[in-house]
Amino acid sequence: MPDHKMMERMAEKNMAADGPESAAPREGGPERRARITQGIMQRTGIDETMIAELVSIFYARVQLDPLLAPIFAEKVEDWDQHIEKLKAFWSSVALMSGRYHGQPMQAHLPLRIDASHFERWLDLFETTAEEVCPPAAAAHFMDRARRIADSLELGIASQRGEMRHQRRERSAGEVNVAAE
Repeated sequence: MPDHKMMERMAEKNMAADGPESAAPREGGPERRARITQGIMQRTGIDETMIAELVSIFYARVQLDPLLAPIFAEKVEDWDQHIEKLKAFWSSVALMSGRYHGQPMQAHLPLRIDASHFERWLDLFETTAEEVCPPAAAAHFMDRARRIADSLELGIASQRGEMRHQRRERSAGEVNVAAE
C-alpha cells in the first residue's frame, strides 16, 4: 500500500479518536483540520515546541541505545536533517499539521529490524514522552506511536512473508505473567 494511503488511514483513525469535532462530516477541508488540531492542542497541550523537544530528546537517546543505534547509524547520514524530518512527521501524526510528505513504510522496509526493535523503540519513546510531556500529551503520543509501530511492523512482516505477533496493551490490573 502506498505510504500516503497509510498516512491517510492513520489520520482517519486519529480523527475518530480525537473527539466529537473530528467525527463531523468530511466538509470544510483545511478549516476542519484546523478545528481538530485546536481541539487536540487544547486537550493535550501539544504544540510544535513540545514536539521538537520530545523528538530531539528521544532520538538523542536512540543514538545511544545498544539495540537501536546500529540500525540508525547504517541509514542516517545527517542527524540534524533527519531530526527535522521527524519533527514534521510527528507534527503531522500528533497535530494533523500535514507537514510531513515522506513514505515511512518505504523508508523502513530495507532495514534489518524485527519485533525486538519495535518493542525497544516503543519502550524508549514511552519513557521519553512520560518525562517530557504532561500525561494527556504523553498518552496521545503513545497512542499514535503504538499505531505507527504496529502498522510498520505488520507491513514489514507482510513484505517478508512472515507472521507477526500481535502487540496488545495490558488492561489495568492485568499481570504480566512473563515478568513474574
